[in-house]
Amino acid sequence: MSDQKKIEEMSFEEAIRELERVVGLLDRGDVALEESISLYETGAKLKARCEAKLKEAEEKVAQITLDVSGQPTGAKPVEGL
Repeated sequence: MSDQKKIEEMSFEEAIRELERVVGLLDRGDVALEESISLYETGAKLKARCEAKLKEAEEKVAQITLDVSGQPTGAKPVEGL
């Protein structure tokens, strides 16, 4: 992953694609033990990145304000983002 973005800079879609690639390599079972450990650690970081991006999105959606008829009128500022 040295040529690719750092995990912290990845979009959700980039992180999930990379996570799927890592899981595929681990599922094949034909990588050396040390590489498997490294892939597992990378997978854990990618999973955490995906979870963080999903939480961010959920918080943004939760901040959408609706008018009396249920139509979106804007968003309240999200604290901490």
